[in-house]
Amino acid sequence: RNMSSAGPEGRKKMRECDGLIDSLVYYIQGTIADHEPNDKATENCVCILHNLSYQLEIELPETYVQSIYMQRRNISSNDKTPGCFGTRSRKVKEKQQDTPLPEEKSSPRGIESLWHSTLIRIYLSLIAKSTRNYTQEASLGALQNLTAGTGPMPFAVARTVVQKANGLPSIRNMLHVSHPTVKKTAVSLLRNLSRNTSLQSDIAREVLPDLVLILPESVPGSDVVCETTASICYTLYNLTQSSSHNARLLLSTDGLPKIITISMNDSSMFSKASRAASVLLYSLWSHTDLHSAYKK
Repeated sequence: RNMSSAGPEGRKKMRECDGLIDSLVYYIQGTIADHEPNDKATENCVCILHNLSYQLEIELPETYVQSIYMQRRNISSNDKTPGCFGTRSRKVKEKQQDTPLPEEKSSPRGIESLWHSTLIRIYLSLIAKSTRNYTQEASLGALQNLTAGTGPMPFAVARTVVQKANGLPSIRNMLHVSHPTVKKTAVSLLRNLSRNTSLQSDIAREVLPDLVLILPESVPGSDVVCETTASICYTLYNLTQSSSHNARLLLSTDGLPKIITISMNDSSMFSKASRAASVLLYSLWSHTDLHSAYKK
């Protein structure tokens, strides 16, 4: 567990170690089957896998990059005008979201296991069943790592979490735990998931009211809470930016007074949360059909 957090070279060596990842996954599958999700060694295994999934998309060996990203390259080369923001433009992003991963292997080995649906379901199972904060946080964090990029792998993992494995109810429950870093990681994962336009209606229906509920009534009082508040605002921004329906849902759950209060504090300690709330307010105002409702 300590070695897996030793940096890129350490991660590379451990990912390439024959049988290591397979053994970790095998062990966790055993404890879940034996109804022992709070086992200390399971926590260690999940924390190792969490670390090994960090920056996975960037650090993938060339052989995997070629098979996973060949379709992406073909799409990018067909798009002669990617827009002001290069490959991050909305048009290219939407095309990337439509790019499927190559056929998933039924028996993944080694590094392939790190983004395979089997391990994604294991993480979701541990989130639902374990009461160890480190196990919950590492499972959420691994999924956060896997959904962090803009390529086809993160979007495929996001679709698996939301649509294939029905993971939103378990993640939603983590929004209401008392442990601040578990809550923060759950919100960060939802922020990543909410970037995928095809999943936004599912996410809004399932968790938008909960996100509004856990927004603080006033300016947050610690760095962790401040970061969590900022992530909630950016998640709500993603969900409401292109959806008047979702913006109306936010309004009906009494989110607007909280967001206004957070946006009005400009002290340096809370600037991150304040800025995120201001960005969200600016976006909400773009829904002109809701102006009269806002004024009320």
